[in-house]
Amino acid sequence: MANLRAPLRAGAGLGRTLSFSFRALASAIAVVVVFFFFSLSFLSSSGSHSSDLTPFGLSTGSYGVESTRRSMLALKSDPLKPRLDQIRKQAEDHKSLALTYAVFARKLKLENSKLVRVFAELSRSYNDLLTKPSYQALLASDALSIDETGLRQFEKEVKERIKVTRQVISEAKESFDNQLKIQKLKDTIFQVNELLTKAKKQGAFSSLIAAKSIPKSLHCLAMRLMEERIAHPEKYSDEGKPTPPEFEDPKLYHYAIFSDNVVAASVVVNSAVKNAKEPWKHVFHVVTDKMNLGAMQVMFKLKDYNGSHIEVKAVEDYKFLNSSYVPVLRQLESANLQKFYFENKLENATKDTTNMKFRNPKYLSILNHLRFYLPEMYPKLHRILFLDDDIVVQKDLTGLWKIDMDGKVNGAVETCFGSFHRYAQYMNFSHPLIKEKFNPKACAWAYGMNFFDLDAWRREKCTEEYHYWQNLNENRTLWKLGTLPPGLITYYSTTKPLDKSWHVLGLGYNPSISMEEINNAAVVHFNGNMKPWLDIAMNQFKPLWTKYVDYELEFVQACNFGI
Repeated sequence: MANLRAPLRAGAGLGRTLSFSFRALASAIAVVVVFFFFSLSFLSSSGSHSSDLTPFGLSTGSYGVESTRRSMLALKSDPLKPRLDQIRKQAEDHKSLALTYAVFARKLKLENSKLVRVFAELSRSYNDLLTKPSYQALLASDALSIDETGLRQFEKEVKERIKVTRQVISEAKESFDNQLKIQKLKDTIFQVNELLTKAKKQGAFSSLIAAKSIPKSLHCLAMRLMEERIAHPEKYSDEGKPTPPEFEDPKLYHYAIFSDNVVAASVVVNSAVKNAKEPWKHVFHVVTDKMNLGAMQVMFKLKDYNGSHIEVKAVEDYKFLNSSYVPVLRQLESANLQKFYFENKLENATKDTTNMKFRNPKYLSILNHLRFYLPEMYPKLHRILFLDDDIVVQKDLTGLWKIDMDGKVNGAVETCFGSFHRYAQYMNFSHPLIKEKFNPKACAWAYGMNFFDLDAWRREKCTEEYHYWQNLNENRTLWKLGTLPPGLITYYSTTKPLDKSWHVLGLGYNPSISMEEINNAAVVHFNGNMKPWLDIAMNQFKPLWTKYVDYELEFVQACNFGI
Protein backbone atom coordinates (compact mmCIF):
# COMPACT_ATOMS: atom_id res chain seq x y z
CA MET A 1 0.00 0.00 0.00
CA ALA A 2 2.81 2.31 0.98
CA ASN A 3 4.45 1.41 -2.25
CA LEU A 4 1.34 2.41 -4.27
CA ARG A 5 0.87 5.86 -2.63
CA ALA A 6 4.48 6.83 -3.25
CA PRO A 7 4.11 6.93 -7.07
CA LEU A 8 0.84 8.82 -6.80
CA ARG A 9 2.43 11.54 -4.66
CA ALA A 10 5.26 11.79 -7.13
CA GLY A 11 2.78 12.20 -10.07
CA ALA A 12 0.89 14.91 -8.19
CA GLY A 13 4.04 16.88 -7.60
CA LEU A 14 4.93 16.71 -11.31
CA GLY A 15 1.44 18.07 -12.29
CA ARG A 16 1.76 21.01 -9.94
CA THR A 17 5.14 21.81 -11.45
CA LEU A 18 3.79 21.80 -15.04
CA SER A 19 0.78 23.95 -14.11
CA PHE A 20 3.02 26.57 -12.57
CA SER A 21 5.20 26.68 -15.70
CA PHE A 22 2.19 27.18 -18.01
CA ARG A 23 0.88 30.09 -15.89
CA ALA A 24 4.28 31.75 -15.96
CA LEU A 25 4.45 31.48 -19.78
CA ALA A 26 0.97 32.98 -20.19
CA SER A 27 1.86 35.93 -17.95
CA ALA A 28 4.98 36.63 -19.97
CA ILE A 29 3.05 36.64 -23.24
CA ALA A 30 0.45 39.05 -21.80
CA VAL A 31 3.18 41.45 -20.67
CA VAL A 32 4.76 41.41 -24.13
CA VAL A 33 1.41 42.12 -25.85
CA VAL A 34 0.62 45.03 -23.50
CA PHE A 35 4.06 46.48 -24.04
CA PHE A 36 3.65 46.20 -27.85
CA PHE A 37 0.33 48.05 -27.90
CA PHE A 38 1.74 50.69 -25.53
CA SER A 39 4.66 51.21 -27.93
CA LEU A 40 2.33 51.65 -30.94
CA SER A 41 0.23 54.17 -29.03
CA PHE A 42 3.29 56.09 -28.09
CA LEU A 43 4.58 56.18 -31.62
CA SER A 44 1.24 57.44 -32.95
CA SER A 45 1.11 60.22 -30.38
CA SER A 46 4.66 61.16 -31.24
CA GLY A 47 3.77 61.43 -34.93
CA SER A 48 0.76 63.64 -34.28
CA HIS A 49 2.71 66.01 -32.02
CA SER A 50 6.02 66.07 -33.80
CA SER A 51 6.15 69.88 -33.62
CA ASP A 52 6.07 69.74 -29.87
CA LEU A 53 8.89 67.24 -29.72
CA THR A 54 11.19 68.98 -32.15
CA PRO A 55 12.94 71.12 -29.51
CA PHE A 56 13.71 68.00 -27.60
CA GLY A 57 15.56 66.44 -30.54
CA LEU A 58 12.88 63.88 -31.45
CA SER A 59 12.05 65.16 -34.99
CA THR A 60 14.39 62.75 -36.71
CA GLY A 61 12.62 59.77 -35.27
CA SER A 62 9.22 61.19 -36.22
CA TYR A 63 10.31 61.78 -39.83
CA GLY A 64 11.49 58.24 -40.10
CA VAL A 65 8.17 56.92 -38.93
CA GLU A 66 6.19 59.22 -41.30
CA SER A 67 8.43 58.26 -44.25
CA THR A 68 7.92 54.64 -43.48
CA ARG A 69 4.10 55.13 -43.38
CA ARG A 70 4.05 57.02 -46.71
CA SER A 71 6.26 54.40 -48.32
CA MET A 72 3.86 51.73 -47.25
CA LEU A 73 0.81 53.69 -48.58
CA ALA A 74 2.57 54.36 -51.86
CA LEU A 75 2.32 50.70 -52.59
CA LYS A 76 -1.38 51.42 -53.27
CA SER A 77 -2.85 53.98 -55.85
CA ASP A 78 -3.46 57.51 -54.69
CA PRO A 79 -7.27 58.17 -54.76
CA LEU A 80 -6.61 61.51 -56.50
CA LYS A 81 -5.03 59.86 -59.55
CA PRO A 82 -8.12 57.93 -60.78
CA ARG A 83 -10.20 61.02 -60.12
CA LEU A 84 -7.86 63.11 -62.27
CA ASP A 85 -7.90 60.52 -65.05
CA GLN A 86 -11.69 60.40 -64.99
CA ILE A 87 -12.01 64.21 -65.23
CA ARG A 88 -9.51 64.36 -68.08
CA LYS A 89 -11.37 61.57 -69.95
CA GLN A 90 -14.65 63.44 -69.56
CA ALA A 91 -13.05 66.58 -70.97
CA GLU A 92 -11.60 64.72 -73.95
CA ASP A 93 -14.88 62.89 -74.60
CA HIS A 94 -16.90 66.11 -74.62
CA LYS A 95 -14.28 67.76 -76.79
CA SER A 96 -14.73 64.96 -79.35
CA LEU A 97 -18.52 65.22 -78.98
CA ALA A 98 -18.49 68.96 -79.72
CA LEU A 99 -16.21 68.39 -82.72
CA THR A 100 -18.51 65.63 -84.01
CA TYR A 101 -21.56 67.89 -83.76
CA ALA A 102 -19.66 70.63 -85.62
CA VAL A 103 -18.88 68.21 -88.44
CA PHE A 104 -22.48 66.99 -88.49
CA ALA A 105 -23.80 70.55 -88.55
CA ARG A 106 -21.49 71.34 -91.46
CA LYS A 107 -22.72 68.25 -93.29
CA LEU A 108 -26.32 69.36 -92.79
CA LYS A 109 -25.38 72.81 -94.12
CA LEU A 110 -26.15 74.63 -90.90
CA GLU A 111 -23.42 77.27 -91.29
CA ASN A 112 -25.99 80.03 -91.29
CA SER A 113 -27.47 78.87 -87.96
CA LYS A 114 -24.10 79.46 -86.19
CA LEU A 115 -24.12 75.92 -84.82
CA VAL A 116 -20.94 75.00 -86.64
CA ARG A 117 -19.10 77.93 -85.08
CA VAL A 118 -20.55 77.30 -81.60
CA PHE A 119 -19.53 73.64 -81.54
CA ALA A 120 -16.12 74.43 -82.98
CA GLU A 121 -15.53 77.01 -80.24
CA LEU A 122 -16.61 74.52 -77.58
CA SER A 123 -14.15 71.99 -78.95
CA ARG A 124 -11.39 74.60 -78.89
CA SER A 125 -12.26 75.56 -75.29
CA TYR A 126 -11.67 71.96 -74.18
CA ASN A 127 -8.40 71.90 -76.05
CA ASP A 128 -7.32 75.19 -74.46
CA LEU A 129 -8.21 73.85 -71.03
CA LEU A 130 -6.23 70.63 -71.48
CA THR A 131 -3.19 72.54 -72.76
CA LYS A 132 -3.28 75.27 -70.06
CA PRO A 133 0.19 75.46 -68.47
CA SER A 134 -1.07 75.20 -64.85
CA TYR A 135 -3.06 72.10 -65.70
CA GLN A 136 -0.35 70.63 -67.90
CA ALA A 137 1.84 70.28 -64.78
CA LEU A 138 -1.05 68.66 -62.94
CA LEU A 139 -1.80 66.22 -65.75
CA ALA A 140 1.87 65.34 -66.15
CA SER A 141 2.53 64.76 -62.36
CA ASP A 142 3.00 61.39 -60.70
CA ALA A 143 0.75 59.92 -58.06
CA LEU A 144 2.86 61.26 -55.10
CA SER A 145 2.59 64.98 -55.90
CA ILE A 146 -0.98 65.68 -57.15
CA ASP A 147 -2.14 69.09 -55.99
CA GLU A 148 -5.64 68.62 -54.64
CA THR A 149 -6.47 72.34 -54.92
CA GLY A 150 -5.43 72.42 -58.55
CA LEU A 151 -7.39 69.24 -59.18
CA ARG A 152 -10.53 70.77 -57.74
CA GLN A 153 -10.13 73.89 -59.90
CA PHE A 154 -9.53 71.73 -62.99
CA GLU A 155 -12.63 69.67 -62.17
CA LYS A 156 -14.70 72.82 -61.71
CA GLU A 157 -13.74 74.22 -65.14
CA VAL A 158 -14.32 70.89 -66.87
CA LYS A 159 -17.78 70.57 -65.33
CA GLU A 160 -18.66 74.11 -66.38
CA ARG A 161 -17.73 73.33 -69.99
CA ILE A 162 -19.58 70.02 -69.90
CA LYS A 163 -22.67 71.82 -68.63
CA VAL A 164 -22.47 74.38 -71.46
CA THR A 165 -21.86 71.64 -74.03
CA ARG A 166 -24.86 69.61 -72.94
CA GLN A 167 -27.03 72.71 -72.86
CA VAL A 168 -26.03 73.66 -76.42
CA ILE A 169 -26.60 70.10 -77.64
CA SER A 170 -30.03 70.07 -76.00
CA GLU A 171 -30.99 73.36 -77.62
CA ALA A 172 -29.62 72.29 -81.02
CA LYS A 173 -31.30 68.90 -81.00
CA GLU A 174 -34.53 70.20 -82.55
CA SER A 175 -32.63 71.98 -85.29
CA PHE A 176 -30.57 68.87 -85.98
CA ASP A 177 -33.68 66.70 -86.08
CA ASN A 178 -35.40 69.07 -88.50
CA GLN A 179 -32.37 69.31 -90.73
CA LEU A 180 -31.97 65.55 -90.67
CA LYS A 181 -35.60 65.15 -91.70
CA ILE A 182 -35.12 67.70 -94.47
CA GLN A 183 -32.00 65.90 -95.68
CA LYS A 184 -33.81 62.56 -95.66
CA LEU A 185 -36.69 64.13 -97.56
CA LYS A 186 -34.27 65.56 -100.12
CA ASP A 187 -32.64 62.14 -100.52
CA THR A 188 -36.07 60.57 -100.99
CA ILE A 189 -37.05 63.20 -103.56
CA PHE A 190 -33.79 62.63 -105.41
CA GLN A 191 -34.39 58.86 -105.49
CA VAL A 192 -37.97 59.36 -106.68
CA ASN A 193 -36.76 61.76 -109.40
CA GLU A 194 -34.24 59.16 -110.51
CA LEU A 195 -36.99 56.56 -110.74
CA LEU A 196 -39.27 59.03 -112.52
CA THR A 197 -36.58 59.90 -115.05
CA LYS A 198 -35.95 56.22 -115.68
CA ALA A 199 -39.68 55.57 -116.04
CA LYS A 200 -40.02 58.48 -118.45
CA LYS A 201 -37.20 57.15 -120.58
CA GLN A 202 -38.70 53.68 -120.62
CA GLY A 203 -42.12 55.15 -121.41
CA ALA A 204 -40.73 57.26 -124.22
CA PHE A 205 -38.89 54.27 -125.61
CA SER A 206 -42.01 52.11 -125.42
CA SER A 207 -44.04 54.85 -127.07
CA LEU A 208 -41.43 55.08 -129.79
CA ILE A 209 -41.65 51.34 -130.42
CA ALA A 210 -45.44 51.59 -130.54
CA ALA A 211 -45.25 54.50 -132.99
CA LYS A 212 -42.87 52.55 -135.23
CA SER A 213 -45.13 49.52 -135.35
CA ILE A 214 -47.45 48.72 -138.25
CA PRO A 215 -50.82 47.30 -137.18
CA LYS A 216 -51.59 43.86 -138.51
CA SER A 217 -54.75 45.10 -140.25
CA LEU A 218 -52.83 47.85 -142.04
CA HIS A 219 -50.19 45.40 -143.20
CA CYS A 220 -52.92 43.02 -144.30
CA LEU A 221 -54.64 45.74 -146.34
CA ALA A 222 -51.42 46.70 -148.14
CA MET A 223 -50.75 43.03 -148.96
CA ARG A 224 -54.26 42.38 -150.27
CA LEU A 225 -54.19 45.52 -152.41
CA MET A 226 -50.81 44.51 -153.79
CA GLU A 227 -52.17 41.04 -154.52
CA GLU A 228 -55.02 42.64 -156.46
CA ARG A 229 -52.54 44.81 -158.38
CA ILE A 230 -50.50 41.77 -159.41
CA ALA A 231 -53.58 39.75 -160.35
CA HIS A 232 -55.07 42.49 -162.56
CA PRO A 233 -52.27 44.78 -163.76
CA GLU A 234 -54.28 46.08 -166.74
CA LYS A 235 -56.92 47.61 -164.47
CA TYR A 236 -54.52 49.70 -162.39
CA SER A 237 -51.45 50.46 -164.46
CA ASP A 238 -51.03 53.92 -166.03
CA GLU A 239 -47.96 52.99 -168.04
CA GLY A 240 -48.15 54.13 -171.63
CA LYS A 241 -51.14 56.34 -170.98
CA PRO A 242 -50.91 60.10 -171.58
CA THR A 243 -50.75 62.34 -168.50
CA PRO A 244 -54.20 63.83 -167.82
CA PRO A 245 -54.11 67.62 -168.39
CA GLU A 246 -55.68 68.24 -164.99
CA PHE A 247 -52.47 67.11 -163.29
CA GLU A 248 -50.64 70.14 -164.69
CA ASP A 249 -53.46 72.67 -164.85
CA PRO A 250 -52.47 75.64 -162.62
CA LYS A 251 -56.10 76.85 -162.52
CA LEU A 252 -57.14 73.87 -160.38
CA TYR A 253 -56.53 73.31 -156.66
CA HIS A 254 -53.48 71.10 -156.23
CA TYR A 255 -52.50 69.09 -153.14
CA ALA A 256 -49.24 67.25 -152.41
CA ILE A 257 -49.41 64.17 -150.16
CA PHE A 258 -46.27 62.11 -149.51
CA SER A 259 -46.95 58.83 -147.69
CA ASP A 260 -46.30 55.10 -147.51
CA ASN A 261 -49.49 54.51 -145.48
CA VAL A 262 -52.35 53.46 -147.75
CA VAL A 263 -55.18 54.09 -145.29
CA ALA A 264 -53.77 57.39 -144.01
CA ALA A 265 -53.37 58.77 -147.53
CA SER A 266 -56.90 57.68 -148.48
CA VAL A 267 -58.33 59.41 -145.36
CA VAL A 268 -56.64 62.69 -146.32
CA VAL A 269 -58.11 62.52 -149.83
CA ASN A 270 -61.53 61.35 -148.60
CA SER A 271 -61.82 64.11 -146.01
CA ALA A 272 -60.70 66.81 -148.46
CA VAL A 273 -63.08 65.63 -151.19
CA LYS A 274 -66.10 65.21 -148.94
CA ASN A 275 -65.71 68.73 -147.55
CA ALA A 276 -64.92 70.37 -150.92
CA LYS A 277 -67.61 72.47 -152.58
CA GLU A 278 -66.37 71.59 -156.08
CA PRO A 279 -64.40 68.34 -155.73
CA TRP A 280 -63.87 67.97 -159.49
CA LYS A 281 -61.58 71.01 -159.34
CA HIS A 282 -59.23 69.38 -156.84
CA VAL A 283 -56.10 67.47 -157.88
CA PHE A 284 -54.22 65.25 -155.42
CA HIS A 285 -50.60 64.35 -156.11
CA VAL A 286 -49.85 61.24 -154.03
CA VAL A 287 -46.22 60.14 -153.89
CA THR A 288 -45.13 56.93 -152.18
CA ASP A 289 -42.19 54.53 -152.30
CA LYS A 290 -41.81 51.75 -154.83
CA MET A 291 -42.84 49.03 -152.39
CA ASN A 292 -46.26 50.61 -151.74
CA LEU A 293 -46.88 51.97 -155.25
CA GLY A 294 -49.06 49.04 -156.35
CA ALA A 295 -51.24 49.17 -153.22
CA MET A 296 -51.69 52.93 -153.59
CA GLN A 297 -52.68 52.60 -157.25
CA VAL A 298 -55.35 50.03 -156.40
CA MET A 299 -56.66 52.02 -153.43
CA PHE A 300 -57.28 55.18 -155.45
CA LYS A 301 -58.86 53.34 -158.38
CA LEU A 302 -61.43 51.49 -156.34
CA LYS A 303 -63.75 54.50 -156.11
CA ASP A 304 -64.52 57.74 -157.91
CA TYR A 305 -63.72 60.28 -155.13
CA ASN A 306 -66.50 62.57 -156.35
CA GLY A 307 -64.78 63.39 -159.61
CA SER A 308 -61.53 64.67 -158.11
CA HIS A 309 -58.24 63.86 -159.85
CA ILE A 310 -55.63 61.68 -158.17
CA GLU A 311 -52.12 61.13 -159.41
CA VAL A 312 -50.13 58.29 -157.81
CA LYS A 313 -46.38 58.13 -158.37
CA ALA A 314 -43.29 56.65 -156.75
CA VAL A 315 -40.27 58.63 -155.50
CA GLU A 316 -38.18 56.71 -158.00
CA ASP A 317 -40.14 58.32 -160.83
CA TYR A 318 -38.40 61.63 -160.08
CA LYS A 319 -34.99 60.88 -161.49
CA PHE A 320 -33.36 64.08 -160.23
CA LEU A 321 -33.82 62.87 -156.62
CA ASN A 322 -30.51 61.08 -156.13
CA SER A 323 -27.66 61.28 -153.63
CA SER A 324 -25.54 63.46 -155.90
CA TYR A 325 -28.21 66.18 -155.84
CA VAL A 326 -30.08 65.64 -152.55
CA PRO A 327 -27.82 66.18 -149.49
CA VAL A 328 -30.04 64.27 -147.10
CA LEU A 329 -29.91 61.15 -149.29
CA ARG A 330 -26.14 61.26 -149.17
CA GLN A 331 -26.19 61.75 -145.42
CA LEU A 332 -28.66 58.92 -144.88
CA GLU A 333 -26.10 56.57 -146.42
CA SER A 334 -23.55 57.32 -143.65
CA ALA A 335 -22.92 54.62 -141.07
CA ASN A 336 -23.12 57.04 -138.13
CA LEU A 337 -26.60 58.22 -139.04
CA GLN A 338 -27.85 54.70 -139.59
CA LYS A 339 -26.43 53.69 -136.21
CA PHE A 340 -28.26 56.61 -134.62
CA TYR A 341 -31.57 55.45 -136.05
CA PHE A 342 -31.21 51.71 -135.58
CA GLU A 343 -29.50 51.63 -132.18
CA ASN A 344 -32.63 50.50 -130.38
CA LYS A 345 -31.24 49.10 -127.16
CA LEU A 346 -32.91 50.85 -124.25
CA GLU A 347 -29.68 52.06 -122.63
CA ASN A 348 -28.52 53.56 -125.93
CA ALA A 349 -31.75 54.73 -127.53
CA THR A 350 -32.72 56.75 -124.45
CA LYS A 351 -29.49 58.71 -124.11
CA ASP A 352 -31.07 61.80 -125.66
CA THR A 353 -34.72 61.72 -124.60
CA THR A 354 -35.35 65.26 -125.83
CA ASN A 355 -34.74 64.25 -129.44
CA MET A 356 -35.78 60.61 -129.15
CA LYS A 357 -38.75 61.27 -131.43
CA PHE A 358 -36.32 61.88 -134.28
CA ARG A 359 -35.42 58.18 -134.16
CA ASN A 360 -38.74 57.45 -135.84
CA PRO A 361 -38.06 55.66 -139.16
CA LYS A 362 -40.02 58.27 -141.09
CA TYR A 363 -37.02 60.57 -140.78
CA LEU A 364 -34.99 58.00 -142.72
CA SER A 365 -37.41 58.17 -145.65
CA ILE A 366 -36.89 60.53 -148.56
CA LEU A 367 -40.69 60.93 -148.53
CA ASN A 368 -40.24 63.16 -145.51
CA HIS A 369 -37.89 65.48 -147.43
CA LEU A 370 -39.79 65.75 -150.71
CA ARG A 371 -41.46 68.93 -149.41
CA PHE A 372 -38.25 70.83 -150.23
CA TYR A 373 -38.48 69.92 -153.94
CA LEU A 374 -42.05 70.91 -154.82
CA PRO A 375 -41.15 73.45 -157.59
CA GLU A 376 -39.04 70.85 -159.39
CA MET A 377 -41.58 68.08 -158.98
CA TYR A 378 -44.42 70.25 -160.31
CA PRO A 379 -42.76 72.76 -162.65
CA LYS A 380 -46.01 73.95 -164.30
CA LEU A 381 -47.84 74.79 -161.09
CA HIS A 382 -47.93 78.18 -159.35
CA ARG A 383 -49.40 77.23 -155.99
CA ILE A 384 -49.80 73.97 -154.10
CA LEU A 385 -51.08 72.89 -150.67
CA PHE A 386 -48.87 70.43 -148.81
CA LEU A 387 -50.69 68.01 -146.45
CA ASP A 388 -49.21 65.46 -144.06
CA ASP A 389 -50.75 61.98 -144.06
CA ASP A 390 -51.83 62.27 -140.40
CA ILE A 391 -54.27 65.15 -140.94
CA VAL A 392 -58.02 65.26 -141.48
CA VAL A 393 -59.70 67.97 -143.56
CA GLN A 394 -62.93 69.26 -142.03
CA LYS A 395 -63.78 72.24 -144.26
CA ASP A 396 -63.41 73.43 -147.83
CA LEU A 397 -59.82 74.61 -148.27
CA THR A 398 -60.17 76.67 -151.47
CA GLY A 399 -60.08 79.82 -149.35
CA LEU A 400 -56.32 79.35 -149.03
CA TRP A 401 -55.88 80.06 -152.74
CA LYS A 402 -57.55 83.44 -152.21
CA ILE A 403 -55.07 84.58 -149.55
CA ASP A 404 -52.66 87.34 -150.55
CA MET A 405 -49.26 85.86 -149.76
CA ASP A 406 -47.50 89.27 -149.90
CA GLY A 407 -44.66 87.74 -151.88
CA LYS A 408 -44.01 85.12 -149.18
CA VAL A 409 -43.24 81.51 -150.00
CA ASN A 410 -44.77 79.56 -147.12
CA GLY A 411 -48.20 80.08 -145.57
CA ALA A 412 -48.31 78.34 -142.16
CA VAL A 413 -49.90 78.55 -138.72
CA GLU A 414 -47.54 79.76 -136.01
CA THR A 415 -47.20 77.62 -132.90
CA CYS A 416 -45.32 79.87 -130.47
CA PHE A 417 -46.80 81.09 -127.21
CA GLY A 418 -44.79 82.69 -124.43
CA SER A 419 -41.30 81.24 -124.54
CA PHE A 420 -42.43 77.97 -126.15
CA HIS A 421 -41.88 76.94 -129.77
CA ARG A 422 -39.30 79.59 -130.51
CA TYR A 423 -36.34 79.12 -132.84
CA ALA A 424 -34.08 78.56 -129.82
CA GLN A 425 -35.82 75.24 -129.15
CA TYR A 426 -35.10 73.83 -132.59
CA MET A 427 -31.59 75.02 -133.41
CA ASN A 428 -28.19 75.16 -131.78
CA PHE A 429 -27.65 78.85 -131.04
CA SER A 430 -24.23 78.15 -129.56
CA HIS A 431 -23.08 77.65 -133.15
CA PRO A 432 -21.78 80.97 -134.56
CA LEU A 433 -23.55 80.59 -137.92
CA ILE A 434 -26.95 80.03 -136.31
CA LYS A 435 -26.35 82.80 -133.78
CA GLU A 436 -25.38 85.24 -136.52
CA LYS A 437 -28.24 84.56 -138.94
CA PHE A 438 -31.32 83.94 -136.79
CA ASN A 439 -33.22 85.39 -133.87
CA PRO A 440 -33.64 82.80 -131.08
CA LYS A 441 -36.98 84.40 -130.10
CA ALA A 442 -38.44 84.15 -133.61
CA CYS A 443 -41.78 82.36 -133.67
CA ALA A 444 -41.86 78.82 -135.05
CA TRP A 445 -44.61 77.47 -137.27
CA ALA A 446 -45.98 74.01 -138.02
CA TYR A 447 -45.63 71.56 -140.86
CA GLY A 448 -48.70 69.50 -141.73
CA MET A 449 -50.73 72.02 -143.70
CA ASN A 450 -48.57 74.47 -145.65
CA PHE A 451 -49.59 76.61 -148.57
CA PHE A 452 -46.65 77.24 -150.93
CA ASP A 453 -46.33 79.91 -153.59
CA LEU A 454 -44.07 78.06 -156.02
CA ASP A 455 -43.33 81.16 -158.11
CA ALA A 456 -42.04 82.99 -155.02
CA TRP A 457 -40.13 79.82 -154.08
CA ARG A 458 -38.30 79.81 -157.38
CA ARG A 459 -37.63 83.53 -157.10
CA GLU A 460 -36.19 83.23 -153.57
CA LYS A 461 -34.20 80.08 -154.51
CA CYS A 462 -35.40 78.26 -151.40
CA THR A 463 -34.22 74.83 -152.53
CA GLU A 464 -30.67 76.12 -152.91
CA GLU A 465 -30.92 77.70 -149.45
CA TYR A 466 -32.06 74.37 -148.03
CA HIS A 467 -29.15 72.53 -149.70
CA TYR A 468 -26.66 75.05 -148.28
CA TRP A 469 -27.76 74.55 -144.68
CA GLN A 470 -28.32 70.80 -145.00
CA ASN A 471 -24.73 70.35 -146.21
CA LEU A 472 -23.47 72.36 -143.21
CA ASN A 473 -25.42 70.14 -140.85
CA GLU A 474 -23.91 66.83 -141.96
CA ASN A 475 -22.62 66.20 -138.41
CA ARG A 476 -25.87 67.42 -136.80
CA THR A 477 -24.18 70.41 -135.15
CA LEU A 478 -26.73 73.04 -136.29
CA TRP A 479 -29.85 71.04 -135.40
CA LYS A 480 -30.60 67.45 -134.56
CA LEU A 481 -32.82 65.83 -137.17
CA GLY A 482 -36.22 66.17 -138.79
CA THR A 483 -37.58 68.55 -141.41
CA LEU A 484 -38.92 71.37 -139.24
CA PRO A 485 -35.54 72.94 -138.28
CA PRO A 486 -34.32 73.16 -141.91
CA GLY A 487 -37.79 74.42 -142.85
CA LEU A 488 -37.60 77.16 -140.23
CA ILE A 489 -34.19 78.12 -141.64
CA THR A 490 -35.16 77.92 -145.31
CA TYR A 491 -38.32 80.02 -144.92
CA TYR A 492 -36.98 82.24 -142.13
CA SER A 493 -38.06 85.53 -143.69
CA THR A 494 -40.48 84.18 -146.30
CA THR A 495 -43.29 82.73 -144.15
CA LYS A 496 -46.74 84.29 -143.95
CA PRO A 497 -48.66 83.50 -140.72
CA LEU A 498 -52.12 82.01 -141.27
CA ASP A 499 -55.11 82.18 -138.96
CA LYS A 500 -54.91 79.43 -136.33
CA SER A 501 -58.32 78.06 -137.28
CA TRP A 502 -56.83 76.75 -140.52
CA HIS A 503 -54.67 74.19 -138.72
CA VAL A 504 -55.15 72.77 -135.18
CA LEU A 505 -52.32 70.55 -133.97
CA GLY A 506 -51.64 68.13 -131.14
CA LEU A 507 -54.29 65.43 -131.51
CA GLY A 508 -51.53 62.81 -131.36
CA TYR A 509 -50.21 63.82 -127.93
CA ASN A 510 -52.36 66.50 -126.25
CA PRO A 511 -55.64 65.25 -124.72
CA SER A 512 -56.66 68.70 -123.45
CA ILE A 513 -57.52 70.27 -126.82
CA SER A 514 -61.09 71.55 -126.63
CA MET A 515 -63.72 70.16 -128.97
CA GLU A 516 -64.82 73.70 -129.78
CA GLU A 517 -61.36 74.47 -131.15
CA ILE A 518 -61.35 71.19 -133.08
CA ASN A 519 -64.81 71.78 -134.58
CA ASN A 520 -63.79 75.25 -135.76
CA ALA A 521 -60.63 73.98 -137.45
CA ALA A 522 -60.33 73.52 -141.20
CA VAL A 523 -57.63 70.88 -140.68
CA VAL A 524 -56.86 68.83 -137.56
CA HIS A 525 -53.44 67.28 -137.21
CA PHE A 526 -52.64 64.05 -135.34
CA ASN A 527 -48.98 64.99 -134.88
CA GLY A 528 -47.30 62.99 -132.16
CA ASN A 529 -46.87 59.28 -131.48
CA MET A 530 -50.55 58.49 -130.89
CA LYS A 531 -51.57 58.18 -134.51
CA PRO A 532 -55.27 57.47 -135.13
CA TRP A 533 -54.57 54.14 -136.88
CA LEU A 534 -52.64 52.80 -133.86
CA ASP A 535 -54.00 51.11 -130.74
CA ILE A 536 -52.46 53.85 -128.60
CA ALA A 537 -54.56 56.58 -130.26
CA MET A 538 -56.63 58.80 -127.97
CA ASN A 539 -60.21 57.58 -128.01
CA GLN A 540 -61.80 61.02 -127.83
CA PHE A 541 -60.11 62.10 -131.09
CA LYS A 542 -60.02 58.83 -133.02
CA PRO A 543 -63.60 59.15 -134.46
CA LEU A 544 -62.53 62.34 -136.25
CA TRP A 545 -60.28 60.14 -138.38
CA THR A 546 -62.14 56.83 -138.57
CA LYS A 547 -65.27 58.39 -140.10
CA TYR A 548 -63.29 58.91 -143.32
CA VAL A 549 -62.02 55.33 -143.57
CA ASP A 550 -63.60 53.36 -146.44
CA TYR A 551 -65.03 50.53 -144.35
CA GLU A 552 -67.37 49.61 -147.20
CA LEU A 553 -64.43 48.43 -149.33
CA GLU A 554 -64.05 44.67 -149.56
CA PHE A 555 -60.32 44.75 -148.83
CA VAL A 556 -60.79 46.85 -145.70
CA GLN A 557 -63.47 44.50 -144.41
CA ALA A 558 -61.34 41.44 -145.11
CA CYS A 559 -58.53 42.78 -142.90
CA ASN A 560 -60.83 43.64 -139.96
CA PHE A 561 -59.50 47.16 -140.00
CA GLY A 562 -60.54 49.25 -137.01
CA ILE A 563 -61.58 46.27 -134.85
